[in-house]
Amino acid sequence: MSATKSDVPTQRRASVLPLLVVGVLLAAVVAIGLIALTGGAGYAIAGLPDPGLVTKYGITVMRVLSESASVVCVGALLLAAFLVPPQKSGTLGPEGYGALRAAGIAAWVWFGAALLSVAFTAADTAGKPFGDVLDPQTLLDLVGAIEQPKAWLWTALIAILIALGCRLALSWGWTAVLFFLAVGGMIPVAVTGHSASGGSHDVATNSLLFHLVAAALWVGGLVALLALGYRRGGHLSLAAQRFSKLALVCWIVMALSGAVNALVRIGLNDLFTTDYGLLVVAKTVALLLLGVFGHQQREKGVANLKNGTDGKGGAQLLRLASVEILIMFVTIGIASGLARTPPPADAITQPSTIELLIGYNLDGAPTAWRLLFDTRFDLVYGTIALVLGGLYLAGVRRLLRRGDTWPVGRTVAWIAGCVVLLMATSSGIGRYAPAMFSVHMGNHMLLSMVAPVLFVLGGPVTLALRALPAAGKDAPPGPREWLVAFVHSPVSRFLTHPVVALLLFVGSFYALYFSGLFDNALPYHWAHLAMNGHFLLAGYVFYWPVIGVDPSPRRIPYLGRLGMMFAAMPFHAFFGVILMSKQTVIGQAFYSQLHLPWVTDLLADQRLGGGIAWAAGEVPVLLVLIALLVQWSRQDEREAKRRDRREAATGDEELNAYNAMLKKLAEGKRPSGSS
Repeated sequence: MSATKSDVPTQRRASVLPLLVVGVLLAAVVAIGLIALTGGAGYAIAGLPDPGLVTKYGITVMRVLSESASVVCVGALLLAAFLVPPQKSGTLGPEGYGALRAAGIAAWVWFGAALLSVAFTAADTAGKPFGDVLDPQTLLDLVGAIEQPKAWLWTALIAILIALGCRLALSWGWTAVLFFLAVGGMIPVAVTGHSASGGSHDVATNSLLFHLVAAALWVGGLVALLALGYRRGGHLSLAAQRFSKLALVCWIVMALSGAVNALVRIGLNDLFTTDYGLLVVAKTVALLLLGVFGHQQREKGVANLKNGTDGKGGAQLLRLASVEILIMFVTIGIASGLARTPPPADAITQPSTIELLIGYNLDGAPTAWRLLFDTRFDLVYGTIALVLGGLYLAGVRRLLRRGDTWPVGRTVAWIAGCVVLLMATSSGIGRYAPAMFSVHMGNHMLLSMVAPVLFVLGGPVTLALRALPAAGKDAPPGPREWLVAFVHSPVSRFLTHPVVALLLFVGSFYALYFSGLFDNALPYHWAHLAMNGHFLLAGYVFYWPVIGVDPSPRRIPYLGRLGMMFAAMPFHAFFGVILMSKQTVIGQAFYSQLHLPWVTDLLADQRLGGGIAWAAGEVPVLLVLIALLVQWSRQDEREAKRRDRREAATGDEELNAYNAMLKKLAEGKRPSGSS
């Protein structure tokens, strides 16, 4: 029986599934083979009994399945949210809706693999056979005591939220939210694995985060692009053009972050003399060759699509994507095998207590010179600072090249904000912040009180809207339209509500330090990353509607802005006073383990931190108040000038009408036409 026209898309959609199945099986075979060849099957945690081959190989198979499902989910949501356009109403088009449903299926697989990984990881870490941990009480005890199974449980919860969201979402906005949630779902396991322990775990964890996100976007985007090609989607050319630019960035990030992560664990001499090093070399070479080949071939396919030869370009893209996906699954297998391969014995060194707890050693007491110049580059926030500065200057350059102007003061404010962010996280301040409460408080004040003020005065949204090209009336929405949608989204309106912004900005001080949350967060590098991000974003959300140059999602009158500032001032002062008068040490269990010779009195260091919070909190608030009053005065001047111009254009027409109305009212008559 011949296929009808309506049957063809179904057949084409199904043709991508065998490729995914082959890719996952190939990754699993590669991972298991490498573990067997390099001795990873016998790599047991020191001091624990052998958990058995089922546990050792099962944990690898579940990791391959989980990572494969997660990248497919991320890629499908990437396609639905950003590679193909939604309908004019804001709901997803047919291509986006199909990708959303595919993401939902992948999320269910991700959930199942992550849930099984909870049990496999618990068994492996406890040195027990897999069957012994299936008892609910035993499993709960292990999950509560061990970080890695707990991370897999969080991953499973995020995956099921995404799966349910994919069933309910229809709009572009919620699809974008699900995409970022899926990217975030890859973080818990990454920040609690081998990279999160031992020496230099800060660099190892940060580089791994970049590596995983870039890999998910690249591999997942390729799978989604291939599926769109098989369905003969009408926006294949647009999706291929957008993905081609993203893929190049992901390739660079993967290569650099992978090299950094590997060199943290082994030396250069071990790269070609150990099994672990050879796997690192194989993975790096595969990524480099794949990136160069893929970029060149994809550009040819995109060029053919642009020139109207859709058949030739589409066929090239499909062939390329199929080969790239298989190679990338092999790379996933290498990475999974690498995770179970023991590092070379001479690369394993016994870190000091300080290095074990914060990731690196400290050279001495934090003098002014060391706080400024004893640098340790933060791969996350240091990179963000450099990228934000570069993008802003590129936007200003685009405006100037086409003859537009941009206030120098805004540029200075933004670059100064980037410098403050860089200093707070990558100078000696960022280096000493995890080890000393007083330096941490200085870091906190810079990130929440100084950098956000400078960033909002830079007017980044206004610059982006002027620098980015508009999509056009009938063209698919692009970055400029995405930015406008975000500014006017319910999320932005909720966060910039005066009460919400004030609670996030000031209330989080009390919730973090006086609830025990800070004590529990201190031992974990990922918690420091989260705290820094919260400080920065909470400050930006608060100051944006108060003194921001960009239009805020909520128009707050100047009197209301002044009220927000006056409401924040006493809470900052009280916070510092409470810290200075508190008789118990916050984070005592962690700080006591460091045994810093220059911190003999933890309570005195905490009181110093309270003084920094009080002084550093009041000065920026006063400066913001001055800036707010200046903006208010200038607004009144602009309003007066507009009234003068209007009166000059219309004469005294409005004033005469007003006087005439007053005269009639005085005579006991109502003005005509009034109600």
